[in-house]
Amino acid sequence: MLDKEIIRSALKAVKYPGFSRDIVSFGLVDNISVDGSSVSVRLSITTGDNTIPTQIKSSVENVLGQLDGVERVQVDIVVQQPKGAAAGSTDKTAVMPGVKKIIAVASGKGGVGKSTVATNLACALDRQLRYQSDYKGVGILDCDIYGPSVPLMMGIGSRPEIEDEKIIPPKNYGIKVMSMALLIDESSPVVWRGPMINNAISQFAKHVAWGELDVLVVDLPPGTGDAQLSLVQTLPVDGALIVTTPQAVAVNVARRGAMMFEKVNVPIIGVCENMSYLDAGEGRRVHIFGEGGGQWTAEALGAPLLGQIPLDSEIREGGDRGVPISIAYPDSPAAKVFQTMAETILKTV
Repeated sequence: MLDKEIIRSALKAVKYPGFSRDIVSFGLVDNISVDGSSVSVRLSITTGDNTIPTQIKSSVENVLGQLDGVERVQVDIVVQQPKGAAAGSTDKTAVMPGVKKIIAVASGKGGVGKSTVATNLACALDRQLRYQSDYKGVGILDCDIYGPSVPLMMGIGSRPEIEDEKIIPPKNYGIKVMSMALLIDESSPVVWRGPMINNAISQFAKHVAWGELDVLVVDLPPGTGDAQLSLVQTLPVDGALIVTTPQAVAVNVARRGAMMFEKVNVPIIGVCENMSYLDAGEGRRVHIFGEGGGQWTAEALGAPLLGQIPLDSEIREGGDRGVPISIAYPDSPAAKVFQTMAETILKTV
């Protein structure tokens, strides 16, 4: 006998166009109703690409139509246009014409090592892509306006140059970097409200000469407020990586962070658990900050746990001296986790 759970389970076979994740895990299914042999499904999608709803509707009708006992399928899709600088379109040609994929690195709160993850992930992605024949490059956009640390971690101290009224992002290790830290005096505090931050990020998107990039990693400000939501709406993000810690309390915080992305239908690529454990040798691990937070977070979000980054003094020291561990020690356990995460992300988006 048909019921909602059977229908929901079947819908997991419908992939969001361009992704390996399904429409159920992306939270696009608003309502399911079953009346005898008739099934009705209502979906909610935020996109500026008119072909996406058509593709999804066709796939849903095909999948449900093959179920035993189903004679009629009704699919209703509510399409919302993305807000912000993208002017109602997820098409990057309107904002960043040369950027293929934009990956946001986010956290529900500060202090989880989000910027460390963002910089090392960018380096790992670049290493994965560098030897491909159509390699374009990787960039990092530091949107953490209040505490911009990416330039320091990437060993960049020079001011960007201006050419043809465009900001030329400095480069190190082959990776382009743009950050508020490169434009203001080190001793100057940034006391801005949400709209000012949003405007700054919009300028970074529109008036920085990013050129052609395979991936742009965006280090978002910590938190889950209107400023963070506005940034996600401003940039045409393809997917988000949620950074958390092993602590059990991290689950609710990370969940709130993920809800921000759900509001604008940005897919959650996965979860990264930072500061997972200390390698005590001989296969022993010491869980200084607790255990299980990353897995619990992933399960709560219906997303995979992509990696567990161990505590390593080289990560901290490398960040301080501007040499990410993915560059300094590419064969270290931590760097290998970043490489595995990069491989998975490239396959997902």
